[in-house]
Amino acid sequence: SSQAEEGEVFISSDPQDAQIIKGFALNFMNMRDASTGQVMWESPSDWKDKFFKQELEAHIPREILQCKEVSREVNFTSAEKMDEFKLLQKVFFQGRCMEEFGFVMPNSTNNWQSTIEAAKEMLPAELLSGNVTIETNFIDGQRLLAKSLVRVYYD
Repeated sequence: SSQAEEGEVFISSDPQDAQIIKGFALNFMNMRDASTGQVMWESPSDWKDKFFKQELEAHIPREILQCKEVSREVNFTSAEKMDEFKLLQKVFFQGRCMEEFGFVMPNSTNNWQSTIEAAKEMLPAELLSGNVTIETNFIDGQRLLAKSLVRVYYD
């Protein structure tokens, strides 16, 4: 479709799915310089209550764009059992999906981390800032439970 995409915030209206999301808590998200392990950005604590309810803003230091590799981490807790939990993350820039990757969660682990290698030619922070959104889809089997959306600003 030619329609610009930026992702969306969503919670399933299915009662069983809603029960899972009710028992779901985001503990934190962060981004690190993958070569040093240094945390470059961590989500504010008030995101816990807003995660599936509104578009959130991440203000990330522009120095992160100098990193050769960046790791993203999502840490969460779930009260309900999910047998086939998956995360699917989509990164949009100016309305186009630039990157999409998924991860199937091992049963007992509530931490998801992925490492992204820097593009050969990085766009300047001024062009990226406010124009990048990251949509994270929370899926159990074939059921889309919820989506979160973060708009990225490079300060």
